[in-house]
Amino acid sequence: MKMLHVPLLMMGLLLCSQGFAATAQQNKMTTCNAEASAKTLKGDERKAFMSTCLKAAPAAAATPQERMKTCNATATTQALKGDARKAFMSECLKKK
Repeated sequence: MKMLHVPLLMMGLLLCSQGFAATAQQNKMTTCNAEASAKTLKGDERKAFMSTCLKAAPAAAATPQERMKTCNATATTQALKGDARKAFMSECLKKK
């Protein structure tokens, strides 16, 4: 009888822990929001950045091509040109 309680207890703990874990979308929203705040984006610029950021693949799983696409879209949204764009792209592409 006691042997039956242990597996049931473990299954209950696993199911409960999943309810408290943040979803991938919640994590992405938190990350994008933090980046937008760090860049002090407001209004339409912030909306455009958040849209681009939330559509992007997760950073950990992003391929170099996806990362380039996301960084390029963000630089375009911010209307960066010349040296400012080069510096931004360099930093953006270094992030994981």
